[in-house]
Amino acid sequence: MIRSICLCFTAFLCCLVSSTASAVDPPNIVLIFIDDLGWKDIGCYGNDFVDTPRIDKLASEGMRFTDFYAAGAVCSPTRCALQSGQNQARIGITDFISGHWRPFERVITPRPTMALPLDTVTIAESLKSAGYSTGYIGKWHLGNGVQFQPDHQGYDFSAVIGGPHLPGTYRVQRRPDLKPKPAQYRTDFEADLSIDFIRSNKDKPFFLLLSPYAVHIPLGAMSEKVEKYRKKANELNCELPHPVYAAMIEHCDDMVGRIVDAIDDAGLTDNTMIVFTSDNGGLYRRYDYREQADDNVSSLAPLKGEKGSLHEGGVRVPLIVKYPPLVNGGAVCSEPTITYDFYPTFVDLAGGTLPKNQTIDGLSLKPLLSEPGAKLNRDALHWHYPHYHHDRPASSIRERDWKLIEYLDGSGDVELYQITQDIGESKNLAGEKKGRVTDLRQKLKAWRGDVIARMPIPNPNYDPKRADQWWNTRSGKPIDSDRRKRFPPTEKDRR
Repeated sequence: MIRSICLCFTAFLCCLVSSTASAVDPPNIVLIFIDDLGWKDIGCYGNDFVDTPRIDKLASEGMRFTDFYAAGAVCSPTRCALQSGQNQARIGITDFISGHWRPFERVITPRPTMALPLDTVTIAESLKSAGYSTGYIGKWHLGNGVQFQPDHQGYDFSAVIGGPHLPGTYRVQRRPDLKPKPAQYRTDFEADLSIDFIRSNKDKPFFLLLSPYAVHIPLGAMSEKVEKYRKKANELNCELPHPVYAAMIEHCDDMVGRIVDAIDDAGLTDNTMIVFTSDNGGLYRRYDYREQADDNVSSLAPLKGEKGSLHEGGVRVPLIVKYPPLVNGGAVCSEPTITYDFYPTFVDLAGGTLPKNQTIDGLSLKPLLSEPGAKLNRDALHWHYPHYHHDRPASSIRERDWKLIEYLDGSGDVELYQITQDIGESKNLAGEKKGRVTDLRQKLKAWRGDVIARMPIPNPNYDPKRADQWWNTRSGKPIDSDRRKRFPPTEKDRR
């Protein structure tokens, strides 16, 4: 009898040790980083028009974050924050590379740093130090020179793909055999590359960052999916989202499904963290002068603003994390979190160490993964977008329930929202809560000083009649000025 009890107890301890080991073994990490996907563009976030069954299944098997933010309102700043673990204002990549400008507006906006500095210790380099194989596939947008590409920033394998939706130019490091099939849609090619990387590295921990060009404009998708959504829109008398945009989202869903299946087929499901998110908020209206089309793309309701704005529509994005050892399926977390939290999270789970001489602004999300109701030891999140885009230059701070936006165009305008009660930012409380406005402005100013944020300055060439002109930084010329004369932006567009 005693022997039986001992054997049972020994078996129990073995199971316990095995279970504990599975939760602390360095996980494989796959980060799927969609371009311009809005907070409400997928089914599990409330979109009932577009079919996203594989992404929704990922959420049902993992954790969905309701208050996750992109670090920037456009792509390069958020990518900088992801790679560095820092708010991008520290480095100066505050606009997309190479940016554009409005030379006759009220203020002169700062030029962004044109590449991620090579002395930055990237997330890939920290994970390599922890014994990981690293791979990067898709859009980079952190420097155009060969010396600034992913293979010079810690990635063992990289495939940087140019061109919107049919792979036009691509640079696959050391693997000339990996080529797109004739007329292959880009997300399919990116899935092929990702699956090859997973299979080639399944015997040791790996980190794969997949960054598709989709769902960025110009709009483009395979015809059968487009026709499906055109028919659906007609049947439902639905104007948004644009049928081509809807099809692009479904292409991303197919890509996610293929990658999840490849992980399952390799027997890696129980020790692989899959993270799905976006680099900035969604697009309400495209301004594509090449195609001479200003079509509406998608509804961001109930969020205000869009990509290029510090309102919620420009920075609040989806985040789904599946990691069986820590995350219970169907969990929901409402703690405010942000892109640069990925760096310390991944290094924490990998058992690595953060760089000693590099500020890391992010916090590990590991406590939230096991307990979604937990709170992080952080007072506020900050944004700095001192550029004209779909809004005016601004900085912003979210301190728990409250969010303040301060415009930097010399107007003195400020907006205050109780964001937990007013997700749509419909009621500006700045006039009623002057003490809170003063407090948050002082904190925002102190933060800008701490990160040495670059600021706009008054423009001696301000010309109200020409203020809406966009100029190309490469050519030094207006962007299709004839087009703009025929189709001038409305006051709504400028807001």
